Amino acid sequence: MTNGAVFKDHFSDQSAQYARYRPDYPRELFRFLAGNCQGHELALDCATGNGQSALGLSHHFLRVVATDASEAQIASATPSPKVSYRVAAAENSELQAQCVDLLTVAQALHWFDHPRFFAEARRVLRPDGLLASWFYKLCFVNVDCDAAVYRLYEEIVGEFWPPERRFIDADYTNIEFPETCIDVPKFQMHVDWTVQDMLGYLRTWSACNRYEKQRGADPVSIIEPELTMAWGTAVRRVSWPLTVKACHL
Repeated sequence: MTNGAVFKDHFSDQSAQYARYRPDYPRELFRFLAGNCQGHELALDCATGNGQSALGLSHHFLRVVATDASEAQIASATPSPKVSYRVAAAENSELQAQCVDLLTVAQALHWFDHPRFFAEARRVLRPDGLLASWFYKLCFVNVDCDAAVYRLYEEIVGEFWPPERRFIDADYTNIEFPETCIDVPKFQMHVDWTVQDMLGYLRTWSACNRYEKQRGADPVSIIEPELTMAWGTAVRRVSWPLTVKACHL
């Protein structure tokens, strides 16, 4: 769901590529979140996508329910005996009241109807249960590679980003969380990629998908020569700083 209360599906067409190229979240993040929960029976991961967060949570909770409004994303999710995948909107999980110890949202809160979602979070979380949401912006490689990626992000597909992107650009400061957020350490995601891996990741951007649908051309190909020259043949470390917002309800 979005703030207009209508599910805008920006990712189903790329569900297989999304599952392949989206980086995994650090284990330390899930360890920290679990350490701030009183119970560890059930975690709920909303807008799970391909199940990245759900799998991380499964190491710390007896059960994980992972929901997504996109059937294609759920179909591409990585199976796990401890994770139950369901097609459901974040604003209506269909879970019983006060049954969840931890509710997580990774790179997706900006799509939700925030008042309805926070009301649902209060309903399903146990007393003093933890709500945690996080996001990341552009990655970092080196000066020349970063310049090519930024040109794609801002100059080439900038006008094709959905309006909800403004929440990420503002570091979620324009989202009013229902309670005071707790202090969270700094976390980063890291992968070691070739330039082809990086190009595949860039093609999962929703703005690139919208550009290609409207203009009939691949926007990533515009920066591909520049990025390939800057990257070379090496495997390079790619890093994304995470911004985590968490509060007890």
